[in-house]
Amino acid sequence: MKLTTKVLLGAGALALMAGTASAADLACLITKNNTNPFFVKMKEGAEAAATAAGLDFQAYAGEKDGDAAPQITAIENCVAAGAKGILITPSNDSVGPALKDARAAGILVIALDTPLADTEAQDITFATDNFEAGLLIGKWAAATMGADAANAKIAMLNINKDNISVDVQRDTGFLVGFGIEVPDLTVMGSETDPRVIGHESSDANPEGGLRAMETLLAKDPDINVVFTINEPAAEGAFQALKNAGKEGQALIVSVDGGCPGVASVKSGVIGATSQQYPLKMASLGIEAIAAFAKDGTKPTVTEGLSFYNTGVNLVTDKPAEGVPSIDTTKGTELCWG
Repeated sequence: MKLTTKVLLGAGALALMAGTASAADLACLITKNNTNPFFVKMKEGAEAAATAAGLDFQAYAGEKDGDAAPQITAIENCVAAGAKGILITPSNDSVGPALKDARAAGILVIALDTPLADTEAQDITFATDNFEAGLLIGKWAAATMGADAANAKIAMLNINKDNISVDVQRDTGFLVGFGIEVPDLTVMGSETDPRVIGHESSDANPEGGLRAMETLLAKDPDINVVFTINEPAAEGAFQALKNAGKEGQALIVSVDGGCPGVASVKSGVIGATSQQYPLKMASLGIEAIAAFAKDGTKPTVTEGLSFYNTGVNLVTDKPAEGVPSIDTTKGTELCWG
């Protein structure tokens, strides 16, 4: 098997790290970036599964979340190389037309973690139930606050304003879990509950989390609940609170379950996080491509859902009644990154 890693730093700039895979049995992985531990672990899982399946493998990574142009270039390169399957964590829905072209060329397209709005742009999604992930941390936060939840002041740190599916599902899931009415579950910000101080973009990284939290603290310095799209954003949010002398003021909840995030739960920086399993997503995706390459078999969704559910667990050392969870000892056994 030949492994190829390509880092996409612009719409057309490719840096080849290894040789060229054969077209007959090639699988491609396209992630949003190659620095987030979630995507690093995803690549590790895909590489290992490709080796086991005897597939050639190419990995592509964009520079940052939300930048679709490098991913479109990667899709086009995989099609040109005659790939049998593409695994992708789409930056946004603008990659859809290129993926539809890939499917038209006979390529199996599997979205990982983030489904596309256009159902014709992917054959299937392998993902965490992101609404459930948000629901769990919302229920935990409300139960932990008890009667004080009625007077909560909530900061919402999302990826950006593009209404990316994973962003919307975690955001709305959290709010529903907390007990806030959400009129439209397909977009962020439809709620009118005054407890929500605002939604800000974090770009799913520490720098953006810091910036977003500073903006919301300027709007209301008494924020006492912080939802973050992922643990890197939570890291930035905590730093902003610490800089303002308010590190003990707010309950921070998040989604990811990487080893640094679980450590933050153990230390008390994050109250609870919903743990997802990127290695499983990627390895199952590669296995599906191998089966498709062999005899045309396509994977099927989990019963009752529109995607294949790879599982989620709430990780906290402060369990709340009625909210299932695992502690950080178990979370550390299962974590990644």
